[in-house]
Amino acid sequence: MTQISGGVQFGAHALADRKNDLYETPPCATRALIPFLDRDEPIWEPACGPGAIVRELEAAGFMVHATDLVHYGLDGAFGGVDFLMERPDRWMPRVIVTNPPFKLADEFTRHALHLAPTVWIFQRLSWLEGAKRSDLIDTHLDHILLGIERLPMMHRDGWEGPKLAASAMPFAWFRFEAQRPAGRVTRFERISWRGA
Repeated sequence: MTQISGGVQFGAHALADRKNDLYETPPCATRALIPFLDRDEPIWEPACGPGAIVRELEAAGFMVHATDLVHYGLDGAFGGVDFLMERPDRWMPRVIVTNPPFKLADEFTRHALHLAPTVWIFQRLSWLEGAKRSDLIDTHLDHILLGIERLPMMHRDGWEGPKLAASAMPFAWFRFEAQRPAGRVTRFERISWRGA
């Protein structure tokens, strides 16, 4: 139940080459997030792809609702679901965990905050930069989990070129709160991908 995409080597590949922008999240990245999640809260993974995040969460005992615009064959996932067109509903989980397509990460995050009070986004650390997402970073960003080590390389779905062992860029989990208390300082925490 997973469409994962988030990205590596985006500067090197044209958008047309990236197609659905599918870069599967390394299992160790999801396992490192698990201690920070509430096991009593169902989770929605709206960019589930083939299931990298979903499989790790379900193996840890979480209930996961998985959707994606494209159906990649993951059992139990709902394909054909355009997350950016979803509207608030009573069924929706209160926590979203996803590695959205990099080209849509800002839109995914903004929309997710209209649908759930807590949103975890997996992205490159450099995503903190940029004036165009100041509304997210300055108002809703509550917690950053940055890996001490580099993650295994995330290759684009269908990539036939050379396979690198490790990413050249640092990645992090970003937790956003729809109603972050005024004056709260964003927490920054270093975690190990290897220990997960």
